[in-house]
Amino acid sequence: MRLEPITLQHLDGLCAMNSHIEVMRYISGQPERRNETEASIAIIQRCWAAWDTGWWAFIESASGRVAGAGCIQYARREAERPAEFESVRSNPLEIGWRLHPDFWRQGFASEAAARMATFAFESLAAPEIIAVRHPDNAASAGVMDRLGMLYRGHEVWYGKMCPTYVLSREDWLKP
Repeated sequence: MRLEPITLQHLDGLCAMNSHIEVMRYISGQPERRNETEASIAIIQRCWAAWDTGWWAFIESASGRVAGAGCIQYARREAERPAEFESVRSNPLEIGWRLHPDFWRQGFASEAAARMATFAFESLAAPEIIAVRHPDNAASAGVMDRLGMLYRGHEVWYGKMCPTYVLSREDWLKP
């Protein structure tokens, strides 16, 4: 698998993934329409330009298909995205992921999460990263556990109370 910063070239693959209710169940609760995915790509590109980080497409090597997407981005407390990106820069970096159902239970999320964590700690020198999940999303909790993240408690992120996990740079870089 390779990770590529998301661009419009990934639109069809992202639409194929985000249109599944199973994928979006714990994110928005609704399948995402093509115009919504396209608008998200524009925002993702602004994030990369502003922060040198953002969302990646996970490309399955054998087929070249978009297997999933994931991020290292600044988390936000509010439900709505602020107009000015700098307002969230004081928040911790967040790691997140989603996969197309065709690629579930094959280790893609754990592999991609480990590569993104390495990027956060080595390239961005982040002191820690957090991950949040829907309370019912056991699959994401499993990836967080395999990554070595520690449960920190319920906190408000994205306007909702979420189980929150943390991983420190020190713990990640331990031999």
